[in-house]
Amino acid sequence: MADVKDITQQKHMNFKEIAAYSLGLFGFQAIVGLLNSYQAEFDGSVLGANVSIVAILILVAKIVSAVADPVVGNLIDRSKSKKGKFKSMILYSLAPLLIMTAVVFLKVPFKGIGLYIWIFATYLVWSIAMTMGDVPSQGIASVLTPNPTERTNVVSISNTFKQIGFSACVVIVPIVCLIIPNGSRVFVKSGETDTPMISSEYFWTAVLTAVLGCVLFALIPMLNKERVPYVAGEKTTFKDMVNALKNNKPFMLVIISYFLGFGRQMAMGIQVQSATVILGSQNLVAVLGIVTAVGSMISMALCPLLIKKLNEKNAYILLSVYGFAASIFSFVIGHFWFQSPKNIVLTVLFYASLFLIGLQFGAVTLMPMIMTADCVDYYEYETGKRMEGAAYSILTLTIKVCLALGTAVGLIFVQKSGYYEALDTGTFANKTKDIIFFAYTALPGILALLSVIPMIKYDVVGEKKAKISSELAKRRNSK
Repeated sequence: MADVKDITQQKHMNFKEIAAYSLGLFGFQAIVGLLNSYQAEFDGSVLGANVSIVAILILVAKIVSAVADPVVGNLIDRSKSKKGKFKSMILYSLAPLLIMTAVVFLKVPFKGIGLYIWIFATYLVWSIAMTMGDVPSQGIASVLTPNPTERTNVVSISNTFKQIGFSACVVIVPIVCLIIPNGSRVFVKSGETDTPMISSEYFWTAVLTAVLGCVLFALIPMLNKERVPYVAGEKTTFKDMVNALKNNKPFMLVIISYFLGFGRQMAMGIQVQSATVILGSQNLVAVLGIVTAVGSMISMALCPLLIKKLNEKNAYILLSVYGFAASIFSFVIGHFWFQSPKNIVLTVLFYASLFLIGLQFGAVTLMPMIMTADCVDYYEYETGKRMEGAAYSILTLTIKVCLALGTAVGLIFVQKSGYYEALDTGTFANKTKDIIFFAYTALPGILALLSVIPMIKYDVVGEKKAKISSELAKRRNSK
């Protein structure tokens, strides 16, 4: 009989596996980030759609596609594939994800209702394809290793790459725009008027990102192993999935907290518009994004240390309260900087405040992953069933709905700010800047503070977490 202590404390994953998982998440999130940051701008500036309507369509498509999350989770839990229940689903997702990413950025001749039907239909199909990859890529984290400390470290490393991937589009798109003559827009004579004719950088950026992203994503099923045992082909009904949430109080608290903090997803959804109005060009979105992303990566790198010192619950609360304070500070600095953009002190404080905002994002990108894995262990400890597929389908559904909701709310702020009316002139009033920057900073901070409330009762930490891990190891070892 193997030593239980060794099983829960020794390292199981080598460098190659950690790199494969990290690069796989990078590739997948590069695709997701492209859609999240540029689809609405493409629909508005290229296809001529009303962005407020697009925001609503994106949100509705996410809600409608929500049915795919439990279906995918159910298929994962019932899988009998010799490749592994998570890895096989990732392989199935590659082709539809690659194709639909390119299709979303096709310049079509539709107008009016036909255009909105096209936008809704293509985004809905893309969302379902994304779900096929998202649920298993998140869920596989819970079975890569039976060592909870190693799992926390691996999730921390991989989610740092995930965050970089999500922000990669802010570098890729501007580079493509610079390569193509005249940037993102050229004008041609059409009769007596100048007609905007958009070049194809959006589409080719989508193709490039999709191909690279899917190649990297394929590394996960190719090189990773599913080490935590489960019952292959176990039937899981939708009622079981509802019960998995209903009877798993810690997991329910994680989900409620994520919903309350949905505003933290808002900044990425309007980052292109924010760069345009604040810095003067959407090609400078990399400047805006990288400053915050650096803080975010540092936050995720420090998360394992914070967890070790404070535990998951207290680290989450600390980062969320800090995020509120940093976001309000940034908004105030931005308000005065817009009035005096040549003030060197305010300029330095403005970019420094964006960096400080990024330091909170370990709470929203890393903690839910770690906590969900712990909640899966908790559910197995209480009931004898793991149900990773069910848990992670609920988590990924929550993430997607919150991302769409944050983007929708942010785009409504953009539409109401007068952004599109002033876009052709390139001159934006300070009021427009304040409204967009409020949606970019202050509102997400306020909602981050609200997300703390459910976390106060979360208790799968410390001795309780250690006891669960030890007991599960004993049960598996005795079989």
